[in-house]
Amino acid sequence: MKWLYLIVCVFFITSSCYQPKRDCKAFKNGTFTFTSIINNEEKTTTFVRYDNIEIDFYEGKSDTSSVRWINDCEYIVKKLNPRNMAEEKSIHMKIRTTTDSSYTFEYGIVGETNKSLGTVLKIK
Repeated sequence: MKWLYLIVCVFFITSSCYQPKRDCKAFKNGTFTFTSIINNEEKTTTFVRYDNIEIDFYEGKSDTSSVRWINDCEYIVKKLNPRNMAEEKSIHMKIRTTTDSSYTFEYGIVGETNKSLGTVLKIK
């Protein structure tokens, strides 16, 4: 019984030290896709990021945003030419985990507590 208790304790101690992989620098530049569900339809956005600028392509239209990096894994996105009040709000993005070709992130409007999760795939 002592051995079982010891094994369980060692397992929990070593697994609690696990840190998810976060190589955020690999995602500062490139071409990416993001798929989301809008009105029960799957919609895909493609965007190109060059350090401090991001160009989004969605349903045949393009839009440009500034990117201000807080640190290697967090940044603020703000549309350069907003068409309405909702587009004027900045969005805080935080990369949570990375793989070789994708990252999972948390995002929300700056100053608000409601956050959502998403996954981006790097295609170039």
